[in-house]
Parts: sequence; C-alpha cells; structure tokens
Amino acid sequence: MSTVRARVWRFTVEKGKAGAEAVQAVEIGQGPLPVSLAAVVNINALACDLRKTVDQRVRDHEISLLLSYVTGDQSKKPLGVEHLALDSSAGHIKRFVSECTGLGVMTAASEFLFDWKPGTGGLSSFDVLPGKLRGVYAKTGVRPDLLYDLAAGPVAGEARGRRRDAQQMFPPGEGTPDQRKRLEKLARWSVAHADHDYFMSWVWLGAGGVYVDIFLPEGSAALTGLKTAWIEEPGDATPWRFHVPRLVSRSAPAPDSGSGQSLKITNRVLATSAEGPLARAAISRVGPAAEEAMDRAFSREEQTLGTFAGVPVRGRWIRGDALGEARHEVLLGILGERVETNRRRAQPSRLASLTGDRLDMFLDGRLLTVVRPADGPRPKWGRISEELLAQV
Repeated sequence: MSTVRARVWRFTVEKGKAGAEAVQAVEIGQGPLPVSLAAVVNINALACDLRKTVDQRVRDHEISLLLSYVTGDQSKKPLGVEHLALDSSAGHIKRFVSECTGLGVMTAASEFLFDWKPGTGGLSSFDVLPGKLRGVYAKTGVRPDLLYDLAAGPVAGEARGRRRDAQQMFPPGEGTPDQRKRLEKLARWSVAHADHDYFMSWVWLGAGGVYVDIFLPEGSAALTGLKTAWIEEPGDATPWRFHVPRLVSRSAPAPDSGSGQSLKITNRVLATSAEGPLARAAISRVGPAAEEAMDRAFSREEQTLGTFAGVPVRGRWIRGDALGEARHEVLLGILGERVETNRRRAQPSRLASLTGDRLDMFLDGRLLTVVRPADGPRPKWGRISEELLAQV
C-alpha cells in the first residue's frame, strides 16, 4: 500500500459570549500514513448527487483522469503525482485533480488514523449534500465535504487539495493564510453545530509527492482512537494561536444614518437551521437514497464479473490513459446487494495460502475498486473474491 506524508495538528476553539473567539493549534507530529489508491478512487467514484442518474461515460472519464495524474502501488512507496503534466494542464484540470486527491486522501488517511471501518455505520460518507440534509446544513457558506456516521456520533470532514510549487512540501512553521481563514470559518460553524465534531485535511500535491495536513479538534469523543505509532518526528509544542474576527454583514441603513449603508457586527453562523439530534436523524435517512443509487448503477452495468459471498458483482475495467500510455487500470464493481457482516467474515484464515503480493482493493458498502498496474495481467475474479473475503 502506498503512503502519504502526514502532519497532524490538534486545535482548540476558544469560545466567548459572541461565539468563537480564537483558535489555537499545536502540531502533534508527522510521518508516513498508508493510503490505498483504490480507496482514493472509491470515494471519488460516487462523489455525485445521489438524486440524479450517474452518467457512466462521465464517471469513467473522471476516474481515468484521476488515475492518469496520481500514481501508487502496493510497495509502501509514497503516493506520486505527475506534477509536470499537472503544471501544464488547464486550471480547471488542476483543480479537479487536486480536489479529488484531497477528498480521497482525507477518507483513506482517516480510516487508518482512527481505525474506522468502511460501511459499518448507517452512512459511510458522501460528498454532494443530499436533499434531506439541506434543512440541517446551509445552502451557502460552510458545509461538510464529507460526513461519517460513527457510533460516537456524526463527524464532518472538510477536505482541501492544492498544488504546491515549493521544494518543501509542508509549509514551514504555522499554517498558511488560507488554512487559517478556513479554520476561522469552521470554528464558527462548530459553535452552531455542537451536535457533532469535525476535522479538516489539506492535501498538497507537487514534485515531492502527496502530503497532507490534518487538523483535529481537541477533546473530540469521536476521535479518541487516534493512532500515533506512525509518527516519526514529534511536533513543535509551541502553539499557533489566532483570533477569529467577527463577521461583518451588510444591513439596511438606519433612517437617521445619512449614509447609503450601515454595517452590523455579528458572529452568527450562516449555517444552521437545526440543532441537536436533527443532523443525526437526517443522516440516518440518507442510506435508502444511497442504496437506490447503487441499484441504478448495478442495473446499468452489463458485464457480470462474478460473485462475492454469493452476491453477483457487475462492473468494468477503466484505464488511466488520459495522458497517453496507462500506468494503472481500475476495476469498478457494483455488488447486487450489501454483504452482511457475518458472511463477509466467512474466511477468517486471513489469506494464509496467499503470498504477500496483495491486490490494492477497497470495498465500501456495495462499491468495489481494485487498482492494478496496467502493464501486467488482470487478476482473475477468483483471486479478487478470495482476497476480499479475507480482507473484510
């Protein structure tokens, strides 16, 4: 499995009568985190509006484009990026590749950091906010990029991906101005959404590969399982602290102001129309919409790949050849139905009969992705199914 270089911060939001007043962040440390390229592709494969029909041509093209710029394998080498090609690409292509990488790396890294299991909650994650949550989160302003439905409560994730043209991939010292501005907005957001936690990841792509800054809230019950054995360099204990400015919103001028406009100082968040358990209740209703989307995707696939634990799997291989000769090919498979946990653990031998040459695969709910080098033979379905049964 490939790795990314991660730097983890722990931050605290200082609150006052008017809401969030300051943010203080301390670096915990940095080191390599394992990240599966199959997981990065998986989370992007259905990063779409669940209410709409997914155009397979668009989905396949986007996956091919992502795999053309981002590289990785199972040898524990760092996840790579075709940075020269990325620099030569149009701005919208740069943004697409960077944001897709940021979204996928956040999820893959989080599952390792907190030992989260994909598909174990009522909702694994989603990118485009489903309609049932638009009454809970604002239509404009800060909204979660991803939501994770965990036993300890909902956790919102904010993902960013940026191209970095510097020899030192991590910005030195304190965070960047853009990170600070985003943390300010998230601090205000957290005050209004005290019913669940959030964190932020900031992925950097450049000549040095893929790096990620991860900002975690202090005292979060949902994030108490944080792993630290991967840390190679302990962080600087000197805190990075900054004040959160109050929002300035324009309002109609007072009758006696004598001016065209007046300013109203407020620290009210733009984003909340619900409190407490409403967010969790809304999240729990998203599951059926996701299942309907997977049913539609399964029905549109014509090729049956095989069966997994008795459940048919349909899908196709997609080549990452947008830049010429492909380096990777990904199998995108849709399960006919969810595989129950007790059936998924039908082979506890943990691949005792297989070698260490494992496939890079990821199953979340009913979506399976398998990434392989394009210059080798495709693995047979029997091997994919056997490794997957032992993996999950």
